[in-house]
Order: sequence, then C-alpha cells, then structure tokens
Amino acid sequence: MTDDATRATCVPRLHTGRAGFRESFKRLFFFHPDEFRSSLPGEPDGNGLASLTAAHSQERKVLNCNSDISSMKKIVSWAFYDWANSAFATTVMAGFFPVFFKQYWSAGREVTLSTFHLGAANSAASIIIALMAPILGAIADRGSSRKKFLFYFASMGIVMTGSLYFVAQGDWELAVLIYALAAVGFSGGNIFYDSLIVIVATQDKLDFVSGLGFALGYLGGGLLFAANVLMTLMPHSFGLADATQAVRVSFVTVAVWWAVFSLPIFFFVKEPKSRGRKVGKAVVIEGFRQLRSTFGKIRKLRVAFLFLIGYWLYIDGVDTIIRMAVDYGLSLGFSSQSLLTALLLTQFVGFPSAIVFGKLGERLGSKTGIYIALVVYLGVTIYGYFMQRESEFYILAVVVGLVQGGVQSLSRSFYARIIPRGQAAEFFGFYNMLGKFAAVIGPLLMGWVSLLGGDPRYSILSISLLFLCGGCILYFVDEEEGRRLAAEIDAASVPEPGEAGG
Repeated sequence: MTDDATRATCVPRLHTGRAGFRESFKRLFFFHPDEFRSSLPGEPDGNGLASLTAAHSQERKVLNCNSDISSMKKIVSWAFYDWANSAFATTVMAGFFPVFFKQYWSAGREVTLSTFHLGAANSAASIIIALMAPILGAIADRGSSRKKFLFYFASMGIVMTGSLYFVAQGDWELAVLIYALAAVGFSGGNIFYDSLIVIVATQDKLDFVSGLGFALGYLGGGLLFAANVLMTLMPHSFGLADATQAVRVSFVTVAVWWAVFSLPIFFFVKEPKSRGRKVGKAVVIEGFRQLRSTFGKIRKLRVAFLFLIGYWLYIDGVDTIIRMAVDYGLSLGFSSQSLLTALLLTQFVGFPSAIVFGKLGERLGSKTGIYIALVVYLGVTIYGYFMQRESEFYILAVVVGLVQGGVQSLSRSFYARIIPRGQAAEFFGFYNMLGKFAAVIGPLLMGWVSLLGGDPRYSILSISLLFLCGGCILYFVDEEEGRRLAAEIDAASVPEPGEAGG
C-alpha cells in the first residue's frame, strides 16, 4: 500500500446528511487503530521474512495513523473552546448586554450614569483578571492544573451568563455584578485555554492551530449571534412573547452553547504531569515562588519582554477599534441597525481570514503576518478619516474582519514560541494581563484628540500612532534568540532526580 493510500485510509471518511455527520464525528473522536489494521492487506502469514517485514511496516503505518488521528482530535477539541466561549464575547459583551443594561435594567436612570456603571463593571473585571493572571498561571504550571482552572473559570462564566435571565427589570446592581463575574470567568478561562496550545500543537503548527481557534470563534460566535438577533426581530416565530424575553432567553442560549461545546477540550485534551508536581498548599507556595523567579529572570527573557511591550501597543490599537468603532459610526450619524449589521459582517469575514492568516504565518512567518495586519490597520485609520457614507462603513467592517483575527492569532502563536513551555500558563498570564490593560491608551487618545480638535475624524487618525510604535518595537524582536532563551530556561527547570514527584 502506498503512503498516499495509507493516508487516505487513515483519514476518517466524511459522510453527508444528518446521520452521516454523526458517523463522521464518531470516526474522528472514537477512531480505533484496529479499524485501520483490518483494512490493510498482507498480514503476516508465516511465509518468511518478507511477510514479517511487510507486517512491521504496516504496523508502523498503523501507529503513525493513530498518532495523526489523536493529534487532530486534540487540535479540534482545543479549537472548539473558542467556538464555545466566543458566543459570550459576541452576544453578551459586544451585542445585547450594553443595550439591555441601558434600556431594561437601568430604565429611568440617566444615560451617563448607566454608562458609568457599565464601564466600571468592565474595568473591575479586567483589573481583577489582570492582577490574578500571572499568579494563577504560575500555580497552574506547578500543579499541572491548567484544565482544572479552565473548568473552574468556564463554569463560573457559564452559570453567571445563564443567571442574567433571572435579573428583574430595574435591578441594575445585580445585573452588573453578575455580568462582572461572568466576564471574570470568560477572561480567566482564556488564560489557561491559551496556555494549552503548547500541548496540542507542535512548533511548526502553532500558527495554523491558533488561527483555527480564532476562525472557529468568529464562526461560532457569529452564528449564535445571528440566531439571537433573529429571535429579537421575530420573537413570535420562536414562541416568545416579545423582544425583551428574546434577549433574556439569548443569555440562556449562550450559557448552553458555551457549556456544550466546551466538553471536547475537557475530554480529549490530556494535560501531561509536570516534573516535580506539587499538590495542595505546596502548589500555591511553589506558584508564588515561580512568579517571583520569573520576575527575576525577566532580563534573560528580554525577547519575550520586548515583544510584550510592542504587543501591548499595537493590540491596544486593535482593541480600541473593536470597542470604539460603533461609537465612531454613531458620531458620524450612521444608524445603529447598520452598525449591528457591520458587526455581524466582521464576524463572518473573520472566520476564513483567521485560517488564511494561520497558513500565511506558516509560509512567511508569524512576524511577517503581524506586519501585514498592522499595515492594513494603518490603512483602516486613514480610510476611517475620509469615510462619508454607511456603505463605506461596511467596507471598513470587511477590511477589519480580514485582519482582526489574523493579528490576534499570529501574536498568540509567536508568543508561544518564545516562552518556556514548562511555564506556559504563567507567561500567558502576563500576556492576558497586558490584553486586559489594552484599550486604555487608545480610547483616551481618541477622546482627547476629538475634544482638542473639535472633530471625531481626527481621533481615528490618532490610533495610527499605536500601530506605528508597536510595529517599530516588534522589528527588534528576534524570534530565534527568543526560542534559544526559552529552551535554556526549560532545560534549567528540569529537577534533580530526588525532586521528582515532590
């Protein structure tokens, strides 16, 4: 049997139709090598060395096939968590909660006051995660507890999101508390989700796997968001009383979606035991020691440190455009319905684009891919300055969708290459900490420039400074040097024989 024929037999055949989809899913997640072995010709028949050699060759192909299936299962299972939790980011954070908070839970209150309450909730959740992230990451690394912490935070986010259904009209205090806890669960879970990428992907596949996660996130979040929007527009078609009930039920659908599609990562991604693994209080003590040690080694990790500075600047620009685009469109007199449509458009364009950027990173390098995205974002700021019509806002939404997932996914995979694998959760804690502190400079810069210049169009141009500064710092980040330094730290962290098992 040729290698191509073996590979064709190895890959589970896709079936069509509802029953066929179930069969394909079963073959991917429950495939057994015996199924492949039975399809191979030439089992040893006792006729000599040739038969035995052929049998050994076929057995090796079986093992390689099984390894490929297992690897794909882990990758898809990991990426599906992005599909799962992105429903919260789109339907809750970006879509319904801000509007519902103003019009339902804060009904009768000053608009500026409700804006302050919502902003305070977002800031509080971000600060909590930013302060906790490195410590939690260090603890998870020492105890091989990344999946355990992911489960805790995801469960909190899921339960809190579903609980929004029960918050009565006018009870803004409870609504904002539950929302803040859900946001902590969402952001906290991402720390450990991101850190698991070094387990499911090899170095040469980091770009593709990271891009696959973002792509599924855009598609999954966009699909549920589109369904939720239809529920609010045609509530009677879904057996709902009105749009208010539709929004409340949407929160429940997000919780169910998040819970169901999180299952693969917990069942099929196996976290290896760390060397010198600790338990109980020892995990916490060792976690704080590791965190202190990492601060002490920051000079040795100068490449990762330099990247984080550049990342913080340009991702601040990216997040600012995400958060301020609707406000900027409203300030230009565009309708809210058009802006909502543009948001959906960005989601669906982002799905294939994130995958394309993953392949682009494999071919040209992550750093080059990030530079391409930053150049496009510079063009977005210039185009936004001259924008006059709503149709141009749709064009802007498409362009942003083309690069938004790409710059995020390639930044994640590039960072994963230049950090110690044995301390991935801790270092992704720092990474996510900076992500939480992003969109701090940008909105302030936009507001200050708009106030100073008397025209909101000047404000969008000011964001270009963040992309330029971040790109300039990225130029000095040496990926090969970063890999070498990370490998040295991993090698130095191997415990003495007497320490194993702690």
